[in-house]
Amino acid sequence: MSLEKQIPIWLSKYLKKNNLNTFVIGVSGGIDSAVVSTLCAMTGYDTKLVLMPIHQNVDETNRGLNHCEFLKNKFDNVEVIISDLTDIYENFSSKVLTKFKNKLSLANTRARIRMTMLYMIAGGSNGIVVGTGNKVEDFGVGFFTKYGDGGVDISPIANLMKSEVYTLAKKLQINQEIIDALPTDGLWDDGRSDEDQLGVTYDDLEWAMNYKSGELDEELSHVIQVYKKHRKQNLHKMIKIPVFKK
Repeated sequence: MSLEKQIPIWLSKYLKKNNLNTFVIGVSGGIDSAVVSTLCAMTGYDTKLVLMPIHQNVDETNRGLNHCEFLKNKFDNVEVIISDLTDIYENFSSKVLTKFKNKLSLANTRARIRMTMLYMIAGGSNGIVVGTGNKVEDFGVGFFTKYGDGGVDISPIANLMKSEVYTLAKKLQINQEIIDALPTDGLWDDGRSDEDQLGVTYDDLEWAMNYKSGELDEELSHVIQVYKKHRKQNLHKMIKIPVFKK
């Protein structure tokens, strides 16, 4: 059975087993959230797509809106919720002492505010928050915000490499503008892409995750070094919280 059939069945079984009836997904205009939201809509269960711009790039927001329209036209169980959280973000940030604010902490704050909104919606609709992280991000280099986009109840594509997500997107007929767009987490005002932040491509990272042994040239050695650097730095996100045991 193909992934586009297996995953909706798996999602449906989880809802039924836990006496729930709603999927809640943050839609960013990126390929991961587009694929996940489509898989959820395919279950026939109530699927809430939530757009939460915070100083967002207009192109990203428009891609997200277009994707939501695509799903609404295709499925009767889809609801679109648009909530601009810019004012909340600005108000929250203004309460924090300047010495505690830096660009990274502010970027992560955006993700954590969005997570809070998703859980409020899920809590009010007998639902769960569905993660949109792929295997490279979630289990390779930890490229997500702890308790932000990493704060979810279920992760349907977390065992798929980024390349597999692209393959699935084509099968699901996701809008070409989303497939063609440079991956970005949308947390920075300067519009930096994922590759800008990571220093290498997702294809490079996939290769590094699968690398076992063998001779490496200078370029591949660099890729391995970058992969190991991100993994070491973010490993705390990918393991269980340490608990002191008496």
